[in-house]
Amino acid sequence: MNSSNSPAERGDGGPAVDVDSALLAVLARDGRASYTELAEKVGLSVSAVHQRVRRLEQRGLITGYRAVLDAKALGLPLTAFVSITPIDVAQPDDAPARLAHLSAIEACHSVAGMESYILKVRVPSPDALEGLLQEIRAAANVTTRTTVVLSTFYEDRPPI
Repeated sequence: MNSSNSPAERGDGGPAVDVDSALLAVLARDGRASYTELAEKVGLSVSAVHQRVRRLEQRGLITGYRAVLDAKALGLPLTAFVSITPIDVAQPDDAPARLAHLSAIEACHSVAGMESYILKVRVPSPDALEGLLQEIRAAANVTTRTTVVLSTFYEDRPPI
């Protein structure tokens, strides 16, 4: 059976989909897992796992691999969510581009509701957060509403 006719490609819920899902779940939790480890966990040969992972990458289901960094160990113990709203609703909706240069912004989400975007930020201190909020307001011509995170029980959980 060629790759375009496999159950994983067709999405008919057959065994190949289960194996692909299992591979994705293992890789989402440990992107450094070796092909040997993956093969043991899904019950395939190493070469079959290598081919499947390559196909999952080609199909865009795996978009990359990354290191997960410890923000506290990096001196960034304060996490906050900053909701932003344009001061002038007639201004261009280009806040993400205007804020892209601020490395303290870890994520920018377009949202429905009163705010236009919610930013996830990490900074070393309350003073640094205050300075960042001033930079955000000036760079994007927005108002801000900030929620400081007290503790995080889980984060970046894989969707499968």
